[in-house]
Amino acid sequence: MGFDLFEWVHLAIRWIHIITGIAWIGASFYFIWLDMNLTPPAKDGPKDKAGVGGELWAIHGGGFYEVQKYRVAPPALPDHLHWFKYEAYFTWLSGFVLLAILYYFGAEIYLIDQNVADISPDTAILIGLGSLIGGWVVYDFLCKTPLINNQGVFGIVLFLLLTLAAYGLSHVFSGRGAYIHVGAMIGTIMAANVMMVIMPGQRALVSAAEKGEAPDPAPGLKAKQRSLHNNYFTLPVLFIMISNHYPMTFGHDFSWLVLAAIALVGILVRHYFNMKNQGRAKQGLFLLPVAFVLFFVIAYVATPKTADLAEGPKVSFSEVETIINNRCTSCHAAKPTNEDFDVAPKGVRLETAAQILREKTRIRQQSVDTDAMPLGNITEMTEAERQLIGRWIAQGASAD
Repeated sequence: MGFDLFEWVHLAIRWIHIITGIAWIGASFYFIWLDMNLTPPAKDGPKDKAGVGGELWAIHGGGFYEVQKYRVAPPALPDHLHWFKYEAYFTWLSGFVLLAILYYFGAEIYLIDQNVADISPDTAILIGLGSLIGGWVVYDFLCKTPLINNQGVFGIVLFLLLTLAAYGLSHVFSGRGAYIHVGAMIGTIMAANVMMVIMPGQRALVSAAEKGEAPDPAPGLKAKQRSLHNNYFTLPVLFIMISNHYPMTFGHDFSWLVLAAIALVGILVRHYFNMKNQGRAKQGLFLLPVAFVLFFVIAYVATPKTADLAEGPKVSFSEVETIINNRCTSCHAAKPTNEDFDVAPKGVRLETAAQILREKTRIRQQSVDTDAMPLGNITEMTEAERQLIGRWIAQGASAD
């Protein structure tokens, strides 16, 4: 077995992406929680708390912690001030490198589905990059309109626009390609919020404090607002990061609607915990059962109705084997003939009757219930062939 440098580089970048993403999301969750749990200091408290807007006592890891937040800035800056920014930057950078490696260099496999849109790799890549830039431009523009003064309406409009983006991308890219670009679009908005709004606002506060001037609270309030937006983005992005393992989502005929609905589940869950952190758990308790029910409604509606596939002439194993040999084994073999793969994807091999029988459930999920496989339908499996495989499985999947 030869040393595959590309796979190890891929692994390293993905690991970096996960590590930095955990750090970024963890910081987001913690500081939103912290901000919502601060209590005003006692009016007759010590003088050294002048200017403190809120404080919190906590115990963790065997020790007590006292945290204070100033209304604008402390009288004097400390010698050591920690900035939370590199978690966001490295999460985005590593994510973009992964996007380029898999979906841009492998555009014909992972990004393009000729059954969806007959476009060239260059066109697909330009559309993908344009969606990342366009997503930030539209979002930032909305944040500068009066709409931002009503966070509920703003959130609904933004959700609808992202759903519209998912709809449009699902008519250009493969299911996986559309999902990952919606996730990359949201991730770009989150990282740009840090770089373009949150960090400049914090630098303005620090600069004024260093000069002994009264800081303008507006940049800090705007930064806090964008941080809250990022907080609501996290769970939908996390779902998209794992969605490629679940073809019943991105492989559905209405994949964009499935994505929007599951994202809404994540938003509802996040909103409940934010309300809980504000001491309003009882008012928001209904959000969890609503999210739970919505998730199972999605699962029921998205489940393919294939009960009637068994009807019709008996399908022989040789018919199925011929289809799999023509459409699947160029990748799913001990030595793939598809030059894009050195080994069978996920170790799935379909060269013998025993292997095909062992993988019949996965074959049905990937190629009958959805069009997830072949990737990008590069071997041009027809709908009739998919139905034939489905009927063989529904009839008991015997090897004659």
